[in-house]
Amino acid sequence: MEKIDICVPESISGQRIDRFLADILDGQSRSYLQKLVKEGRVLVQGKSVRANYKVVSGESITVEIPDMEEPDVCPENIPLSILYEDEDLLVVDKPKGMVVHPSAGHYSGTLVNALMYHCAGKLSGINGVLRPGIVHRIDMDTTGSLVVCKNDFAHSCLAEQLKEHSITRKYRAIVYGGFKEDEGTVDAPIGRHPIDRKKMSVNHKNGKNAVTHYRVLERLGKFTYIECQLETGRTHQIRVHMAGIGHPLLGDEVYGPSASPYKLQGQTLHAQVLGFVHPHTHEYMEFEAPLPEYFEGMLNKLRH
Repeated sequence: MEKIDICVPESISGQRIDRFLADILDGQSRSYLQKLVKEGRVLVQGKSVRANYKVVSGESITVEIPDMEEPDVCPENIPLSILYEDEDLLVVDKPKGMVVHPSAGHYSGTLVNALMYHCAGKLSGINGVLRPGIVHRIDMDTTGSLVVCKNDFAHSCLAEQLKEHSITRKYRAIVYGGFKEDEGTVDAPIGRHPIDRKKMSVNHKNGKNAVTHYRVLERLGKFTYIECQLETGRTHQIRVHMAGIGHPLLGDEVYGPSASPYKLQGQTLHAQVLGFVHPHTHEYMEFEAPLPEYFEGMLNKLRH
């Protein structure tokens, strides 16, 4: 069981406790936190409260998060497109529609199931049994390069590079609308959407620092083909940032227009370039995942 102690800041006074906790506890849904409140696992000044309790500046809150019962994750013989592999790590080219690691509703057919089969269980254990080897993620409908670690030493080295923002991550995307400028930067914090907790949004009040650099590669009438380079790696960062400046990704069912002019399986977003310093050789290595067929096809369609 994990115990978390929180002091209510002045700016939050008067907010419902379930909303306050959902904003600051990353990865915990509001409904799950309401369940913890109901079970008496959330204490304010040592006493249990209701979910509609409004927090007061300076109050001390203790949250008890029970240990999750994690299901067994089975190795599955799923073909992988591998861009590079050695005894420490591998770089895979993730296909569209594949979830990176198991979670509620997705316990098979994930990248982790495929990796457990391919690596015969030789994967780092830092992120627990549901995420062996996984240092960073890309969304289910995003394609492209992802590094996976086979041991804890490699995992720690790569995680440190991610933390320092020294890993090169360049994405290709097709977005709505045209740009006057050829390049730019979006510097806007990202956090949970204040109303729809399943979505992320630009959130100046409770968001985490997020920076995306973009440059125009090709202007395609009502659309633009761009490259985005991540400085930080927040959930849905490129999708949220581009939608935030009025250029949502083509095909994005969450942050884009409700009706797409083309039949697509989610956003046109591809993690093309991934570069990092190898944990053992200390050499900088860079890998490029080729554009998937559907993406090339979409570009050709927009050019004509």
